[in-house]
Amino acid sequence: MATDSIKTSETWPSLPLEGWEDTYATLHRWTQIVGKVRLAQTSWTNHSWHVTLYVTARGLTTGPIPHGARTFSIDFDFIDHRLLIRASDGAERSLPLRPQSVADFYREVLAELEGLGLGVSIHGQPNELEDKTPFAEDHAHASYDPDAANRLWRVLAQTDRVFQRFRARFVGKCSPVHFFWGSFDLAVTRFSGRPAPQHPGGIPNLPDWVVREAYSQEVSSAGFWPGGGPHPFPLFYSYAYPEPEGFNSAAVPEGAFYSNDLHEWILPYDVVRQSASPDDTLLAFLEGTYAAAADAGGWDRAALEQVQVPGAMQS
Repeated sequence: MATDSIKTSETWPSLPLEGWEDTYATLHRWTQIVGKVRLAQTSWTNHSWHVTLYVTARGLTTGPIPHGARTFSIDFDFIDHRLLIRASDGAERSLPLRPQSVADFYREVLAELEGLGLGVSIHGQPNELEDKTPFAEDHAHASYDPDAANRLWRVLAQTDRVFQRFRARFVGKCSPVHFFWGSFDLAVTRFSGRPAPQHPGGIPNLPDWVVREAYSQEVSSAGFWPGGGPHPFPLFYSYAYPEPEGFNSAAVPEGAFYSNDLHEWILPYDVVRQSASPDDTLLAFLEGTYAAAADAGGWDRAALEQVQVPGAMQS
């Protein structure tokens, strides 16, 4: 099917949280297992950028992971529903993504890595979740709906594409567009270049020193999250740390609202999906909430923002 014939409703698929909560909970823990493999093998990078996953044309990937003189990667394929482990010497293994417990997934992934000579030891409990059942003992989470997983990836793929456009407009320090398996969100973060006050910490099952290093500098951060808690629906968010006075009352695009529970601006995913131009709607939210944070926080916007070059896309 030609790209221009795909309907918006298919390009930005529906993803109601109540339709896949069990799969979400299971997949959250599976991505943590795979992400922790990358964490265990990769040199620390500021703000925990070394632990994230990245969107691909078929799912999510760790990117290259060092293991001695070899490298390997682990990919979630949400089209053929496989977990692929590939090494730099050509060795590879493939596991089906199917309904199975977190405990079984954990055991199989580590066993396949060991069989490839890529043995890794990871911290065997989830982070940023109230439930801290060790992966090896978690038989409660065992759902996998292939259609829901594919829909999630399609949302992430469209979001990644728009976030990349937004990221390109900033010349200051900016994170990659990356997927944090701890919080299960796709995010991009801009930095003012100034230090921030010490973060209070307190995130469930995450050391305070990790949180404080992550928020050691002033940020404006935006992302996509499938939803939960006080907001049980998929959403885009935007927040500032530290939050400057007036940020919560700034003028933002129609459909967005400030969440006093999360201390973030929220734009429901369905507002974007159902709009006449989802790309423009999302970009307006990203730019509007960033401008609110930067203006209220006194950022040097002239020095930090990209001057658009006419014809740059054609060169």
